[in-house]
Amino acid sequence: MATYAIGDIHGCYDSLCRLLEKINYHESTDKLWFTGDLINRGPKSLKTLRFVKSLGDRAVTVIGNHDIHLLSLYYGVRKLRDKDSTLFKTLEAQDSDELIHWLQSLPVIHIHHKTIMVHAGIHPNWSLKTLYTLKDEIESKLRSVASKDNLASLYGDTEGSWKNARHSPQRLRYALNCLTRMRYCETDASPEYEYSVPPGKQPSHLTPWFEFDNKNLSGYTVIFGHWASAGYRQHNKFYALDSGCAWGNSLTALRVEDKEVFSIRCND
Repeated sequence: MATYAIGDIHGCYDSLCRLLEKINYHESTDKLWFTGDLINRGPKSLKTLRFVKSLGDRAVTVIGNHDIHLLSLYYGVRKLRDKDSTLFKTLEAQDSDELIHWLQSLPVIHIHHKTIMVHAGIHPNWSLKTLYTLKDEIESKLRSVASKDNLASLYGDTEGSWKNARHSPQRLRYALNCLTRMRYCETDASPEYEYSVPPGKQPSHLTPWFEFDNKNLSGYTVIFGHWASAGYRQHNKFYALDSGCAWGNSLTALRVEDKEVFSIRCND
């Protein structure tokens, strides 16, 4: 029995199947964790969603920013653009309502023993108590979304520090952006969302969120995706698993128990 955490799939269903073959995945005994962004960019978003949903409690998926973007299209918060073409089939599918409601039910953070999985990042100033509180509040809000206005309160840009945001009406929107979009932070730990270059190529005033010293996460392993340009990398107990499958690079799995890494080249 093993648990495999898998980086962002982005609709690359065939590559996922080949990776599952490589790790010798046993449906009856093994568990799969997915870092979010199951869809968009790759050619088989609909098939990927249906497959992961079909796994039931054999899989855990945290919601990613592309998954939330699909919700925004479904509820009319955003309009379809040419670059959303890989999502057309999903929105028009007979089971689209069911798939959307399943996406809404996904956690924003998965915490199991001393391991945390999140799509993008954890704000450097958050305590574990804050993390649990935000998890419960955001997930409750997402699951109750039934209209454009409901989702709009969670979806959109935010700026500034957590110190100011934590007592503002945009508190949950700020937190969801951190969890699903953050890569770098300013020197005061304010998230910055524009730069997606690999660590080491950013302006000097920015630092990868996982390089901040957050003593609240001491003793925890943190697994995340989202950062395709960074590729697979390990920094202390932080593991970045988005290795750019949708860009023709690779799809990566981490065996949670012993941290062995598996990857395959993508050709979807």
